[in-house]
Amino acid sequence: MTAGAPRFRVTQIELFEAPVRLRMPFRFGVVTLTHCQQAWARVRIEGSHGLRATGAAAELLSPKWFDKNPALSNEQNLDQLRDVLHLAAQAYTAERGDAGADTAFGHFARHHDAHERAAAARGHNPLLAAYGPALIDRAVLDALCRATGLDFFSAMQRNLPGVGGAHPAFGRFDFNTFLAGLTPAAAIAARHTVGLADPITAEDVIEPLHDGLPQTLEQVLARYGHRHFKLKLSGQVETDLQRLRAIAAVLDRSGRDYQVTLDGNEQFVDATTLTALVERLRATPDLQALARSVLFVEQPFHRDIALQSGTVVPDIVWPLLIDESDGTLEAFEQARALGWRGVSSKTCKGLYKSILNAARCATWNAQAHTPGRFFQSAEDLTLQPGLALQQDLALVSLLGITHVERNGHHYVDGMRGRPAAEQQAFAQAHPDLYEQVTAPDGQAVTRMRITDGRLDIGSLACPGYASAAMPDFTAMQPLAAPLALPALPPRPCPR
Repeated sequence: MTAGAPRFRVTQIELFEAPVRLRMPFRFGVVTLTHCQQAWARVRIEGSHGLRATGAAAELLSPKWFDKNPALSNEQNLDQLRDVLHLAAQAYTAERGDAGADTAFGHFARHHDAHERAAAARGHNPLLAAYGPALIDRAVLDALCRATGLDFFSAMQRNLPGVGGAHPAFGRFDFNTFLAGLTPAAAIAARHTVGLADPITAEDVIEPLHDGLPQTLEQVLARYGHRHFKLKLSGQVETDLQRLRAIAAVLDRSGRDYQVTLDGNEQFVDATTLTALVERLRATPDLQALARSVLFVEQPFHRDIALQSGTVVPDIVWPLLIDESDGTLEAFEQARALGWRGVSSKTCKGLYKSILNAARCATWNAQAHTPGRFFQSAEDLTLQPGLALQQDLALVSLLGITHVERNGHHYVDGMRGRPAAEQQAFAQAHPDLYEQVTAPDGQAVTRMRITDGRLDIGSLACPGYASAAMPDFTAMQPLAAPLALPALPPRPCPR
């Protein structure tokens, strides 16, 4: 902990939600998403010397990613997420008076293990459990930045949250020095997601949208000028090869240099199937340019087997990265021991976990004298414009990651559905990141601005955690209490 990290109490946490409707279906893994809910947390902190402020954060309530149990419906998945949010909110506000005072990181550290155990007792896996504190920790940090008048980048470089030995997983690193050396960028490349149901060319379109936004991969390239792409895989070799050929034909015709990542979404049954796909891909003449562009393969195997002791990571030329397997603070260390080299950064898994894994990468690479061998990638979970998008972009920029998967702008029409004044406030506060347009139906919509495949994010360096605007909480509903969840066996917890 840094000596300059303020201590304060979390005096109030309010949780909200509102519906989100996708403009086109997003198929990933075993689910096709057409509508969902977004959650918000609004947090009040109070400390000595007049330190007090309100902060906020947002995240999509996404089904069939945190827990892919086929016995659960999408609505039951949403209730699981609501459940861990309510559990975390109760924990963070349970301690009163001076006993409840701590640093921003201290609040995370003092509740992390107990929350994980409480969630496990209710049948929730660690990845699902982390969703609750992940949202609240960002709102707490937003409040701290606003109370001190600092922007997120300056606050982190000074280690204002007090990241350090308050939790044993963080005790082996000098975070004061590590954070002080981070240099955020004012722009970052956007990596476009090609979902399993996405049309590649006009011939693939079954139902044209006519909403003024691109629908096919060809149209995306023409509109945004992307050079980075994330391609979803199904785990079926012949099906994946056929789809990759169609994608490669479009990317190759663009005449641009490009880079891709391949996302298995836990769909490959074993290493043999993955190896067969890679060998066929590299041997197929019309896939040669795409094969040369692959940076890594994300989570091909199910989380239940990916990190099993004795599991051998296949040698497929490209490094493997964990995503869904990254459930605990120790997961990346376990993965590294088995031969995995990468880990995803997602704000829904926790900003402090991302910072910890960044420190690990820097340390391991320095020890091995191999820059870039161990790495982080920046991944999306259909982040919505506003707080969710901006806080994730700020974290990614701080960590020095040069490109980030962005898919919310493709599957959802900007801030459509949010109040007009809220949309205008975000567009005016962050004109480099957003633009206001009149859609074909006559509605004014705030949408993300992508130019030459790049997102300009200089305006995120404002007091608070990456936002000079706040959502309209009156246009939301209180986060629902979860319905009776089915009886599931308690999940094993490492502590």
